Amino acid sequence: MEPCLRILDSRGNRIPLSAAVDPPFEGAATGRRMNTWGTSTVGPNTSLYSSLNRLRSRSRELIRNNPLVQGGVDSYVANAISAGIFPRWQIEDSVIKKDIQDLWEEFVPKSDYYGVCSFYGLQSLVFNGLIDAGEILSRKVPRSMTEGLPVPLQIQLIEADHLDETYSTLAPNGNEIRMGIELDSGNCRAAYWLWSEHPGESFLTSRNINRRISIPAREIDHVYRPVRAGQMRGRPWLASIIVKLHEYDIYDDAELVRKKGAAMFGGFIEEDGVQIDPANYFGKKKEPDSDNRKILALEPGTFPILPQGKKVHFSEPADVGASYEMWTRQQLRQIATGMGITYEQLTGDLTGVNYSSIRAGLLEFRRRVQQLQLEILIFQFCQPIAEAFLDAAVLSGVLRIRDYYRNRRKYLKIQWRPDGWPWVDPVKDQLAEQMAVRNGFKSRAQVVAERGGDIETVDREIAEDNARADRFGLVYDSDPRNMTKSGVMQKIEEAVLTGSE
Repeated sequence: MEPCLRILDSRGNRIPLSAAVDPPFEGAATGRRMNTWGTSTVGPNTSLYSSLNRLRSRSRELIRNNPLVQGGVDSYVANAISAGIFPRWQIEDSVIKKDIQDLWEEFVPKSDYYGVCSFYGLQSLVFNGLIDAGEILSRKVPRSMTEGLPVPLQIQLIEADHLDETYSTLAPNGNEIRMGIELDSGNCRAAYWLWSEHPGESFLTSRNINRRISIPAREIDHVYRPVRAGQMRGRPWLASIIVKLHEYDIYDDAELVRKKGAAMFGGFIEEDGVQIDPANYFGKKKEPDSDNRKILALEPGTFPILPQGKKVHFSEPADVGASYEMWTRQQLRQIATGMGITYEQLTGDLTGVNYSSIRAGLLEFRRRVQQLQLEILIFQFCQPIAEAFLDAAVLSGVLRIRDYYRNRRKYLKIQWRPDGWPWVDPVKDQLAEQMAVRNGFKSRAQVVAERGGDIETVDREIAEDNARADRFGLVYDSDPRNMTKSGVMQKIEEAVLTGSE
């Protein structure tokens, strides 16, 4: 008798062999439908080790040459940054607060190491770098007070290409270097090993020959979006749609060329008894191209002479088909989803859009952008620079704050305010905000902050407006001291109400 294998559960009941061997999840099955699905268990950094450079190159090529992608990137940056993400120091001492805020306004146009952008322009460059390369480096460069800067500090943005992802070795001090980042014994970032010049530039001479230099980690802010725990480098945000974008671009270009070629022919003439060189059917000679290949250029309205028959056939080029527009829209929706923006932002196509649908799409998109603003732009880039700015200002004596080093955290409380979102429907949205304030669900300060403003500035400007109006004896509907909500003067309405009583 042959031995029989039986599998029992904890109560001694027999379990079918198939149930014990086959995976309980369909997604883990290896049957006929799934056996061709290749998978990988590589770690978050190994997956980028051999792919990052090519992903960056292809992402940038798509942005350079595909107007659809370039427009989508521009829309993304415009929504995430707009006029800038502004700091508002939360300090009780109004004098110190004003001094810091005024000095920051002087620092903004002088903050760029290369003198090309303001600080808010640097924010746009950072977000561009996140999209095309997945990461960007920001270096805090100390400067001298003799250079005429408001604060002896400037910001140098460095593309991720300087940080070689294939450079993994031991540093001279014994620390481990992984993907260009030096880690100390506690596995914390100690330094960044960067190429002194961009490896893709072609202006290298004996004077500025490219070499690796070690920059202390305290000088570098590495800005990227981690999607896996332990991930040390960022991946381009277009990575998941590179192939689809490339294939769609080829298809769309081929369709354009096909339609262009078909439109070149006004018709065909068939002629009997005439010997025509097949090379000259189109009535012109072949001309060599740049590769010395003899080709025939077409022009609109061409009537080629064909050697058989004698009939005129007018060109009737085939249409793209009724499903072309629907199919194209579906592909572009997938591309927009992969980029993290809406289809309307990618294409500018507002066909079939109404107030409810566009508002629902924008609310979802704005929630995503707010997450990126808070968790990446503000936390990794803006806040560290503001802290370095304040340190440099106090250390250089530009700002005199006696208890700064004793109570440093108190002076680093900053509320960052992105530029406000434009209302989809100003009347409806403003009425909703007004009701929220009247019902106590929101404060005026919160409403103003969400619009990118500062409540103290708004109140001061309103007080100045009212004082100026009173000085000239002017009364406006916008002044609630004198006018009711319906536009009637307060005193007249009070008199009417008193008389009716």
